[in-house]
Amino acid sequence: MNSNFKAFNLHPTVAAGVTAAGYVTPTPIQIQAIPPVMQGQDVMGLAQTGTGKTAAFALPILNRLLAGGQSRGHVRALIIAPTRELAEQIHQAIQTLGRGTALKSATVYGGVGINPQIEILKRADIVVACPGRLLDHIGRRTVNLSRLEVLVLDEADQMFDMGFFPDIRRILRHVPAKRQTLLFSATMPAEIRNLAKDVLQNPVTVQVGLTAPAETVSHALYPVSEHLKTPLLLKLLENTATESVLVFTRTKHRAKRLGEKLASAGFRSASLQGNLSQNRRQAALNGFRDGTFQILVATDIAARGIDVTQISHVINYDIPNTPEAYIHRIGRTGRATRSGDAFTLITSADQDMVRAIDRVLGSRTERRTLTDFDYAAAAPPKVNDGRRPERQPARSRKPAASQTGRSQAGAFAWMSPSGAETSSRRQAPAGRATAARAGERQRSRYPR
Repeated sequence: MNSNFKAFNLHPTVAAGVTAAGYVTPTPIQIQAIPPVMQGQDVMGLAQTGTGKTAAFALPILNRLLAGGQSRGHVRALIIAPTRELAEQIHQAIQTLGRGTALKSATVYGGVGINPQIEILKRADIVVACPGRLLDHIGRRTVNLSRLEVLVLDEADQMFDMGFFPDIRRILRHVPAKRQTLLFSATMPAEIRNLAKDVLQNPVTVQVGLTAPAETVSHALYPVSEHLKTPLLLKLLENTATESVLVFTRTKHRAKRLGEKLASAGFRSASLQGNLSQNRRQAALNGFRDGTFQILVATDIAARGIDVTQISHVINYDIPNTPEAYIHRIGRTGRATRSGDAFTLITSADQDMVRAIDRVLGSRTERRTLTDFDYAAAAPPKVNDGRRPERQPARSRKPAASQTGRSQAGAFAWMSPSGAETSSRRQAPAGRATAARAGERQRSRYPR
């Protein structure tokens, strides 16, 4: 076990960057991945968010480019990421760790002007790119990858989910066959394994933190009817002492609407979803980091690249589709030995996924209810496009007795909650400011 970074024998300039960044003890993924990467081997790394994997490939890349002694001014390392936020995060880490190296790093993604990128690419040694915009540059011949030495595919599972694999295979036709390739993924479905077989040569496999979440995170499930999710979330936020809160929704439209409802209720909130311009996305992220926004509502895709250490609560407004996604989501809290809480709102339709998550956690997750919340409240009448209410169905001649005066216990008989919440602490809602408006639409569905 390497107790410090000196054991890696990094170039003195890179080692100085490590010290300047405040790194003291390598994380498990760094301990396992850095040595084979520095030896020039292909690596397949399985690691979730918050494990330190960016430095696990950034440090060896910086070390290699400095030690290589080759001329500057052409792309020698390419890192492909699924989102602009993650690309910026990687770029900033490289700039911090390589601040004394004179190596140039550039980011390439859509939603911003292409001409400044063209100029930066003329001098770049390292490029961090999203697939779509990188293909634009390849088509324009404004980037030359013929002398590439290292290729990194980061968050490969998310790139697959976003439909980027055809783009990745097109990019692969423009890089040398003789290269070092590193592939990192939070999960390893069959499609990722097939890609790994195609792009990696005799890889070393390293795996960290996939089987269970951090022990510093506590978990709780809140059974609720679908139409009461938003009121319950508001009540939870009012009753719970929080720092920064990250709320996950299933779709970008849901994230936008929920962010607006939280702001209307007086919470300092913003949403992060694919329809925002890059400037608005960055403003939402920066505001969440510096405390301007206490609550950030995001989709799984948009949340890739969020690196905020003070997140006290992750709330799943919608339960994720897989147990691995659950672990990945809650990896945003309980970092660096800090404690964190993961709350999940569940409906009767979520029972199968609840059982799957319980199996991963190794025990039955605590079910909670709030004593001061009306779980029997009826759903509001639906309205057609804001023009006029839908026609109400004719009343039944014999109303079902079970629908009248339904008790809270009866509403959740399917879940058998263990009792009312006892650990939530009362505090006034955090801040009463209006969140940044979300919704500027981009031309493409996904970031490029």
